[in-house]
Amino acid sequence: MSFEPAYADELAVLLSWAFEEIQREAGQSVYFRLSTRPLEQPRCQIDLNLAQAIVGGAYWLQEPGPGAELAIAYCGAVVPEALAAHHIVTEDIPQAGLLAITSPDQLHRDWRAAQMKGAVGTAERLLAALRPGAAIVTVGDFHPATLSWLGAVAGNPIVPLGVDRFGQSGDIPDLYQAYGIDTEAIIDAAARACLTALRQGVGVETGDY
Repeated sequence: MSFEPAYADELAVLLSWAFEEIQREAGQSVYFRLSTRPLEQPRCQIDLNLAQAIVGGAYWLQEPGPGAELAIAYCGAVVPEALAAHHIVTEDIPQAGLLAITSPDQLHRDWRAAQMKGAVGTAERLLAALRPGAAIVTVGDFHPATLSWLGAVAGNPIVPLGVDRFGQSGDIPDLYQAYGIDTEAIIDAAARACLTALRQGVGVETGDY
């Protein structure tokens, strides 16, 4: 299974878990996709529940408010852009949530396993914090299809952002702009996702952000 943590605290939790996992008789190999991009590290207390959520594949970095109409879900080193976009979006949609995904692989496996058992998986529990039909934007420096399946979990309108072409060279801001995964692209995707939700009768109230 694979993980793509954004923060050192997440990596510490995952490494501890991985060392135990690979030594189990029925354990699996564990792959980490890491970045050398310097990121500002948050100060937070990792309790048992948060540690389990990190291993489980996702947690709310910013909890959505009651009846939240939008969530931005990010994975990996794009966290600065996701944070900046979320800050701007909440000026007009203050209840919007920010979902940190540490493992698209683990989250998807859990969802599929839960479907087969007729149970409620991690993705469903997390998205239940949103209003039914709320808009979702996903972003990561991987193919946009990597997280596009989140829209099928509870039937949410979704705009997945990612990298679907290669060959460009430049610094991170220029490349993220070229590939449409920078802050402005996330904000634009949020507007488009909310417009889709409106057309579907969800009733999202948006401003000109």
